[in-house]
Amino acid sequence: MELLRLGPAGQERPAVRQDETTYDLSPLVGDIDGAFLAADGIERTRAALAAGQLPEVRDAASLRIGPPVARPQAVLCIGQNYAAHAAESGSTPPAEPILFLKHPGAVVGPNDDVLIPRGAQKVDWEVELAVVIGREASHLESPADAADHIAAYTVSNDVSERDYQLSDPGKQWTRGKSCPTFNPLGPSLVPADEVDDVQALRLWSTVNGEPRQDSMTADMIFSVSYLVWYLSQYVSLQPGDVINTGTPEGVALSGRFPYLRSGDVLDLGIEQLGTQRQNIT
Repeated sequence: MELLRLGPAGQERPAVRQDETTYDLSPLVGDIDGAFLAADGIERTRAALAAGQLPEVRDAASLRIGPPVARPQAVLCIGQNYAAHAAESGSTPPAEPILFLKHPGAVVGPNDDVLIPRGAQKVDWEVELAVVIGREASHLESPADAADHIAAYTVSNDVSERDYQLSDPGKQWTRGKSCPTFNPLGPSLVPADEVDDVQALRLWSTVNGEPRQDSMTADMIFSVSYLVWYLSQYVSLQPGDVINTGTPEGVALSGRFPYLRSGDVLDLGIEQLGTQRQNIT
């Protein structure tokens, strides 16, 4: 089962896909957001599907795919969470998670255009596993408690402008991560209990068909459960919040590849969670 939102930006309607058929979720809920997830929305969707209560969306293939969760109030991000990526960035692996934020306004659909900011020269890609919170998580006792607070997983592209991020002596990570369109998200929310092993997923990216990243979530320095536990010690994670869990090696910051330019086509994906494609403009 996959939860998704279809339609023009700002007018998306909730849907669910099962066995290659897409159904309208509107009879059940107004939108897929934090309130829906907190109110056992995933289980209610399963029950509605089993009861045959949802009409089919026959034009689903022709509709734009929006971000799979509406209006996340927070997008929390973890930097350098793969050792090889830390090394290509010129850093040693961190001893504890590096936290920064993206403005939620950066979130767009998985196949929406990525806009290069005026004058920007170093726009970079970062395929990442995204965690979507389903229940409030505050001061969890241990990483083992994290699973009860995770609703779903999806694909994220943590687009970055490296000059904005790294040019000042103090470094301004959030500034380099928050431009409009800098967080394509989706295509869908896959319920956490339907992902076989979140620490054994392949994630990859290409630019103009040329390989860039190709790794496994097993290579994370800090696991998903550890990150949710860790963040809960400092932030009250709320339903609908998104956590970008870090990117593997193979980005332009490494010096091995050119930065993105207008006209490039970026493809990325994660096993079991789907794919994205963005035109760079």
